[in-house]
Amino acid sequence: METITTAKIATTIEANLAVVSTKVETACTRAGRDVHPRLVAVSKRQPDESIAAVLQAGHRVFGENRVQEAQQRWQERRQTHDDLRLHLIGGLQTNKAAEAVTLFDVIEVVDRPKLARALAAEMQNAGRHLECYIQVNTGEEPQKSGVMPHDLGVLLAMCRNECGLNITGLMCIPPVEEEPAMHFAMLRGMAERHALAELSMGMSGDFEDAIAFGATSIRVGSAIFGARDSL
Repeated sequence: METITTAKIATTIEANLAVVSTKVETACTRAGRDVHPRLVAVSKRQPDESIAAVLQAGHRVFGENRVQEAQQRWQERRQTHDDLRLHLIGGLQTNKAAEAVTLFDVIEVVDRPKLARALAAEMQNAGRHLECYIQVNTGEEPQKSGVMPHDLGVLLAMCRNECGLNITGLMCIPPVEEEPAMHFAMLRGMAERHALAELSMGMSGDFEDAIAFGATSIRVGSAIFGARDSL
């Protein structure tokens, strides 16, 4: 029974990846884009069987929300998959900065000076110079992480000049009750004004819109893995 279940998971996820790939291709064609966005498979809280199925399908770029959970899932897999690329896409406490710098390849959630300084110090200690994005709270929601749009320029200058962080892009999570396209357009405009090439935006329900607005990374979870109880 376990073998059949594992096979079903693998077959379902392979089919889901194919559907996502087709949608990405179609969205890029519609937008006149030759370069496809990076597909970040959001693996938070997923069972080992599902992670193994995505790896078996050849995918190697994953996004995680929590450092401790990601350590448990990926530290050993790093030994057998040296082409893994891990993105931190969830809020980061400064006391977890060292662990994050050790494990991840891209930190998408720089949103305040204290975190920027902690990351810079840990990168220097570890001899790593990670790619970083600033998370922007485009909806100005008080319960969400992210720098407020009007404070982006000050934080970016501080990250670059004081901390020496390699800030290459911006990330956002639009409010669930608002049209995401307006937030994608806002983030694109801010990236253009600050000469930032990377845009991490778009999730399972709206990544096609994000592609139309220039997303270079899309963070896709349920469209790949399915709902937790659907497999």
